[in-house]
Amino acid sequence: MDFSNPILIWAVIGVVLMLAELIVPGGIVILLGAAAVIVAGLLTLGIAEGVVQSLTCWFITSMVLILSFRHVTQKLVGGDSHVGNTDEELDLYNKTAEVKEAIGPGHSKGRIHFQGTDWTAKGDGREIPVGTQVRVICRDNIDFVVEPIDAGDSGDVSQS
Repeated sequence: MDFSNPILIWAVIGVVLMLAELIVPGGIVILLGAAAVIVAGLLTLGIAEGVVQSLTCWFITSMVLILSFRHVTQKLVGGDSHVGNTDEELDLYNKTAEVKEAIGPGHSKGRIHFQGTDWTAKGDGREIPVGTQVRVICRDNIDFVVEPIDAGDSGDVSQS
């Protein structure tokens, strides 16, 4: 067996890479091996000659196989294309919280208990006493802007 034969070298490299796919899964190594086998075929047919042409053919064939394989698997397998809500403000709007430290009057800040943590909060200028249930309107920097929930308010308020 002559190991200086480039056809044999490329074929062995291709088979070894394809078998390596069993150890290194992902679908890439098998394509590199397939490209090496294709180069062995090109050398056999006389289309490619020499090391430079062989490496160039292997590189181009590898890229074509990898890019086409990605396209095929995207069509066959698909993927998760769901894009979640990226605006945290929408998740906060209209949620309820409880006042832990009086808010107001005026621009005086207080504290609310919201989503398991105490936060600083601003009101609408009225004094909001401790224990009052409030609705989160928005967030101003790290402060929440809240308003008290009226007893007769039947708005869509969800608990947090």
